[in-house]
Amino acid sequence: MSLKLTRRLALAGIAAATLALGLPSGPALAQQPTIPIIVKDTTSFYWQIVLAGARKAGRDLGVNVPELGAQAETDINGQISILENAVAGNPAAIVIAPTERTALGPPITEAAKSVPIIGIDSSAESTAFTSFLTTDNVQGGRIAADGLAAAIKAKTGKEEGEVALITNAPNAGSLEERKKGFIEQLAKHPGLKLVADRYADGQAATGLNITTDLLTANPNLVGIFASNLIMAQGAGQAVAENGVKDKVALIGFDSDDRLVGFLKDGVISGLVVQDPYRMGYDGIKTALAASKKETVEKNVDTGANLVTTENMNEPRSQELLNPKVK
Repeated sequence: MSLKLTRRLALAGIAAATLALGLPSGPALAQQPTIPIIVKDTTSFYWQIVLAGARKAGRDLGVNVPELGAQAETDINGQISILENAVAGNPAAIVIAPTERTALGPPITEAAKSVPIIGIDSSAESTAFTSFLTTDNVQGGRIAADGLAAAIKAKTGKEEGEVALITNAPNAGSLEERKKGFIEQLAKHPGLKLVADRYADGQAATGLNITTDLLTANPNLVGIFASNLIMAQGAGQAVAENGVKDKVALIGFDSDDRLVGFLKDGVISGLVVQDPYRMGYDGIKTALAASKKETVEKNVDTGANLVTTENMNEPRSQELLNPKVK
């Protein structure tokens, strides 16, 4: 094979990789650093908010930000492949929300040998993150437990009864931390007893079915914590369909239009709301600084707030419930 042909094929391969990753080519590549952001699920409203924050940071800071991710939070192998392909594109840095704590640990450690890795939202079993930006999910779980106790007292007149916990999928770092905080804090409300601790499969329909089964099997149930947006959607639908909103308090995590509707209608008593827009924006900002070898904070808490039916119209609540996704 001639040298000219070999070079042509090599350039064609680079061009194909560039297109596959959504990376810029030509003069734009030289002018702007590229920092891909890899989320757990590009279809979920929560992750769309994260991507919107990252997109805005890209515009403000002059960074090309390919928006990458699988179609479901349960596609662990898909996210690993996306990470490996992103590294192959030689970006300035990578921002990632690991889908699963154990499986993503080694790929992140390997990727960090080539490029700074900024973690957001969920942890992974790796010490190779240059910086990690997330909600303190243990504290988020504590907030949920206190919020559930208050909502149960408001509905029943006493802080007593049986409660349940529903987690979206096993071994997701952020969700396990929320579970830990919730169970720890629930112990400070001795009148409340955790009678069910269920895992789902990442589908709202499963959350609906689990909640319906819990309501049937536990007629004395007075409270439920659904620890992410998808499970809160399913649990909210079950509470509404079974007509138990006046006797069963439900606390969810994160928000979208459907959950805000449930909150307005009293189907959901409260939502623990993160700041995903900030997570995306500051993730890109931190990654850019790291790529320039500037000093960045190792761990950043992006905050969580309990939004209830009573405070949902306050300015800060509205800012969190209605982020600009553009």
